Amino acid sequence: MLRTSFLLALLLAATLENALAQGDAKRGEYLAKAGGCVGCHTEEKEGAVPFAGGRALKTPFGTFYGPNITPDKNAGIGNWSESDFIRAIRQGERTDGANYFPAFPYPSFTKIVDSDLRDLWAYLRTLPPSAKPSQEHDLWFFFGWRWTVTFWKWFFFTPGAFTNVPGLSDIANRGAYLVQALGHCGECHTPRNLLGGPKSSRFLAGGKGPDGKPVANLTPTGLKKQSDKEIKDFLVTGLTPEGDVPAEAMGEVIKNTTSQLTPADLDALIAYLRTLPPLPSEKKS
Repeated sequence: MLRTSFLLALLLAATLENALAQGDAKRGEYLAKAGGCVGCHTEEKEGAVPFAGGRALKTPFGTFYGPNITPDKNAGIGNWSESDFIRAIRQGERTDGANYFPAFPYPSFTKIVDSDLRDLWAYLRTLPPSAKPSQEHDLWFFFGWRWTVTFWKWFFFTPGAFTNVPGLSDIANRGAYLVQALGHCGECHTPRNLLGGPKSSRFLAGGKGPDGKPVANLTPTGLKKQSDKEIKDFLVTGLTPEGDVPAEAMGEVIKNTTSQLTPADLDALIAYLRTLPPLPSEKKS
């Protein structure tokens, strides 16, 4: 009897461990919304298949196209393993070992914790496969050489999962995780140098985004005139207290991402932004 109970306990533990290892697809769906995945991986046209790739991102280095990340075995990532997925997110490396270009925001996504990566992977496996081929990037001269990204990584990429910021509350640290990792807000709201590397001393201070268009200062300097409620309402509805609407890119972020966050996560995000050092906005040229 004791032996049977022991074996049942082992079986239950193994089943639970296997379930945890497989990830929670439902939770992964929420994380994909927090990460804005659908925006970069869905072509910008009527009737486009979600996550089937084709979205163009114009930059000073050329035009990048988001790839197909559906489970199609030929056009998508259907032949990937979970470890391949984690390698892409954490290290910025393809299955063949070549570098991904940092237009794929792995410098931020590397901070996604392991449990969230498993859930994201579980969700992506549930998507309907699409046979739409990924479009090749259209880059200027040597910017299309993937091996050169190795040198870029030396200066601007630090792999590793998020760890709590000392001195912040649990709520603010949740916000830090959402902003720094899943939401990858710094990819657009932190200005870049001539090599495309983020200016760490200007973290979230706004300026110009990858497409050259102006983006907001998210430090307390840029948000000091808005209450927490006003910021929260804007991130849900896309409307300012004056009735203005954001630029197209931010409008899509609100539609696909911030409006999909739970009230608690929105509160955490705002709490973290309030803790940032106030940085001056760049002068308009």
